[in-house]
Amino acid sequence: MFYLYGIIIFVLLLFFYMWREAHRNSVKEDIIYFQDFPGSFKQFRIFFISDIHRRKVSQQMINSVMGKVDIVVIGGDLAEKGVPLERVKDNILRLKKLGPTYFVWGNNDYELDYHMLDALLLDSGIKILDNTAVIFESQTGDKVALLGVDDLNEQRDRLDLALLDANKAAFKILISHDPRIIRKIKPEDDIQFVLSGHTHGGQIRFLNFGLYEKGKISKRGATTLLVSNGYGTTAVPLRLGAPPETHLLTLTGVNK
Repeated sequence: MFYLYGIIIFVLLLFFYMWREAHRNSVKEDIIYFQDFPGSFKQFRIFFISDIHRRKVSQQMINSVMGKVDIVVIGGDLAEKGVPLERVKDNILRLKKLGPTYFVWGNNDYELDYHMLDALLLDSGIKILDNTAVIFESQTGDKVALLGVDDLNEQRDRLDLALLDANKAAFKILISHDPRIIRKIKPEDDIQFVLSGHTHGGQIRFLNFGLYEKGKISKRGATTLLVSNGYGTTAVPLRLGAPPETHLLTLTGVNK
């Protein structure tokens, strides 16, 4: 009997720990160096958040990066089925306080009435990168292109169209909810950096084993790939071994 009670207590404590892990607020700060980063920009600072799902974005976390950001990128799965649009709006408005905000679609975003979500994003002044690109230009004419593709799972991605929207001479940053976009990038596309999420880092990992790899920054040929663990959870509000994360990324070409 005592053995059974011990197991029950252990399981309850484990579930409580996993619930607490799932609700942590973490901003990972990374400086990423590129040999071909345009010098006149000096640096380009991105706050990246993906896979919010049902979570409410922490105001305290927003305050911690206020004034340190050039742009905000929402990497898909802003919401999922059953999430009230009012909560989505609150999250958007909090993120928008940090700076100009850009969004790409994730697979779970299409579980909502995505026409209403699209209208909410547009009314809130969020730029949707659905197989398109935006160009940032310095005073000396150097360019950084931010490209975004629609979701791969819905087979809506058209990297070719996003590339047509981007200046060939620009330093290219690609946003894709699903990291498998890396398989579609050709050397001649000259994409230097990819930001993605979707995998949740496996979300629940035992002895470092999970359904997906833990989030990380890695090199794939000439392209640097970021796969984020994401901010929220899917299916169950629990995490183990793959804590939630957001990212404050500083891109630069100068290694001080």
